[in-house]
Amino acid sequence: MAQFDGLLFDCDNHYYEAEDAFTRHVPKRMQKRCVEWVEMDGKRFHLVAGKLNKSVGNPTFNPISKPGVLREYYHGNPKGKTFVELTHSALEQMPPEYMDRDVRVERIKEQGLEGAWMFPTAGVLYEQALCHDTEALCVLTEGFNRWLDDDWGLNYQGQLFAAPYITLADVDWACRELEWALSRDARVIVMRPSAVFTRDGWLSPGHEQFDPFWARVNEAGITVVAHVGSNGYTSNGYGGNAALAVLGGGRKPSVAGLIPERAIYDFLLTLAYEKMFERFPNLRIASIENGSAFLGDLFIKLEQSKKRMPHYYKEDPAELFRSHVWINPFWEDTFPEIVAHMGADQVIFGSDWPHMEGMEHPRDIFEELDGISLADQAKILHGNTAALNQRRPL
Repeated sequence: MAQFDGLLFDCDNHYYEAEDAFTRHVPKRMQKRCVEWVEMDGKRFHLVAGKLNKSVGNPTFNPISKPGVLREYYHGNPKGKTFVELTHSALEQMPPEYMDRDVRVERIKEQGLEGAWMFPTAGVLYEQALCHDTEALCVLTEGFNRWLDDDWGLNYQGQLFAAPYITLADVDWACRELEWALSRDARVIVMRPSAVFTRDGWLSPGHEQFDPFWARVNEAGITVVAHVGSNGYTSNGYGGNAALAVLGGGRKPSVAGLIPERAIYDFLLTLAYEKMFERFPNLRIASIENGSAFLGDLFIKLEQSKKRMPHYYKEDPAELFRSHVWINPFWEDTFPEIVAHMGADQVIFGSDWPHMEGMEHPRDIFEELDGISLADQAKILHGNTAALNQRRPL
């Protein structure tokens, strides 16, 4: 198969947070309501909202699992090793490029990348734990974003593009934080795919209360990323809610492994149901690290909705979805199927580097592209994300 020979643009890279990422810019008077460190049995953990939080098993990130150590597990596990055997067999001391932006710039050059979007590791996991304290959530998120700007920058040397985290829990705060991000030349912002807990209770992200935020996003033309994170979903009594079960690494299979897919399905379908792409025609949503297996049923539901409520939509919701949403598949997904659902212009490549469930080397993606033409490879591996990385103001 012919292989794209240009530089790649990786839509899913991660950093590991510094030990003071959640405290450096958070006032001491607020830290007990936000994030603190605690030591137990010789190990350090995070207290979030005053409660022990183990959504990150080792928030010091040292030692850390090497990138891609779970690839064989997700690829059918030919050696029959357990999830834990694989992760514990490949621990290393924290490499500098995981926390140092200058070393990371050199690393992505070696990897054959033109640029990379950068997302949190722990920073996407704590909104749920803080959702009933809107003030603390906004204080922590703002402080986290200021740390991010300190250590990584939101646009570093035109190669690393770190996404500030946005919560819609307080729409006025979200609008101010968006303006700050725009002033720092952010190219993407990130939020969790979830309903929003506000002072008025749970609301859809497309609720009219949030229109001032979406209107400014629409005007500025910045890409909004919905990245997998803590979303409040559970296995609804079927067991297996631990982080390992969600990753598919429990002692037995569990429907908890479907939680990320259920969350993004609900999030994206609701945006379409609420006509967000009619109301805000310059909106661009990128789904990152949520997989793609939900797409077939999502389009069935949109077609059913259009037929049952013919006077509700001014435009075909499925076609609007295909022009306003971009999908980053899991690397083990079947790329031709995703292209058939979305079109090659709406599919983007992410390696999840350096996480253990991602790829050892970003260019390993070529092993997964059977059936994808050279022209479509160029779009998926570079052109689509490069275009999303450019703000498109009205």
